[in-house]
Amino acid sequence: MSVSYRQPGVVLTDRRFTVPLDHADPAGETIELYAREVVASDKARQDLPWLLYLQGGPGFGAHRFVGRQAWLDRALKEYRVLLLDQRGTGASTPANRQTLPLRGGPAEQADYLARFRADSIVRDCELVRREVTGGAPWTVLGQSFGGFCTVTYLSLAPEGLAAAVITGGLPSLDAHADDVYRAAYPRMERKAAAHYARYPQDVERARRIAEHLLRQEVTLPGGYRLGAEAFQSLGILLGGGEGSHRLHFLLEDAFVPTPRGPALSDAFLEEIQGLLSYAAHPLYALVHESIYGQDDRPTAWSAERVRAEFPQFDAAKTLAGDGPLLLTGETVHPWTFDRDPALRPLRETAGLLAARTDWTPLYDPARLAANEVPVAAAIYHDDLYVDTAHSLRTARAIRGLRTWVTDEYEHDGVRAGGPRVLDRLLALTRDEA
Repeated sequence: MSVSYRQPGVVLTDRRFTVPLDHADPAGETIELYAREVVASDKARQDLPWLLYLQGGPGFGAHRFVGRQAWLDRALKEYRVLLLDQRGTGASTPANRQTLPLRGGPAEQADYLARFRADSIVRDCELVRREVTGGAPWTVLGQSFGGFCTVTYLSLAPEGLAAAVITGGLPSLDAHADDVYRAAYPRMERKAAAHYARYPQDVERARRIAEHLLRQEVTLPGGYRLGAEAFQSLGILLGGGEGSHRLHFLLEDAFVPTPRGPALSDAFLEEIQGLLSYAAHPLYALVHESIYGQDDRPTAWSAERVRAEFPQFDAAKTLAGDGPLLLTGETVHPWTFDRDPALRPLRETAGLLAARTDWTPLYDPARLAANEVPVAAAIYHDDLYVDTAHSLRTARAIRGLRTWVTDEYEHDGVRAGGPRVLDRLLALTRDEA
């Protein structure tokens, strides 16, 4: 039963859908999906076209907007919007350390999670679309991993799309995870250098924190064991428009004096806990590398293996000299599952996914080359999370795709730029820009 309620300027409706766990076995086990329908208050009774929003991730539920925030304000001028929690996220049969043991042991859990990739998400969307629109195609807005899913949508079911808008989410069609991370580590190095150029005082601050953590491991309030490598992973902040500033303020007052000498402050550790813990989005850590699995090669903890090719990221070697500590982001490592109590029970499951070799293709280059769906994509110059060169190559491979390449925004441009970003991309799908 759907439930409707109001926020300023909008009418919201909670929607729930039943879909097969395995779309190859439509008569088999099912799971439940949740989505929030949003429509402008003054258009609630109108017959409007639909826009489906696919959140970035993987592993994050759809953003919980209040009223007409960010890009939603522009969308509501002409669409009825569906904010879908992708399978395993938010309220859509969440997958975490509490629920996954219901599947059985690590092997059963890994087999289950192998069905939580973009191809399954797209097939979920098609079943939801038929129920919601009565079969009419809809427009999809895919942010980051949601853009990956949108390219899969164009490959598997383009007939379901009236148009597609992608923000910071054009994936390589054929890169192995190793290729993705070999391109990523140099970007991380550039982002760290740009941060230190803006805030040169942070060079010594970051080194001091890392030195402290190499001498003694610190346990965060929620039980996360913070070491130097985990601290370095705060570089994930540098992919957002305000991320460099947030990182600076975080490092600003990390230490306090105590009877035993300087120590990392409770306030610092509390904020670090919120940034590093995967308790709210464990699926990100579990399936992150599998989003690149398409051939007979395992991902095999790719980010960890490739990191060894870039010794400048080794904290101990850096601190033996006088250079700046490099930071990382958008990478998941075996030690992540040892340090985070939200992930610790799932370490063996993650290892089995990393060893898996039976990944099916997520993209159809031939179908994309013959694409007839209007598509526009924002590509952010030197995006920390998605390689610009990979995105441009894919843009050329999708017939008719129009790009907006910009350094005005970082990866979170659709949130930071709000209505302006969406308006420009919709115009590109209509040949109005």
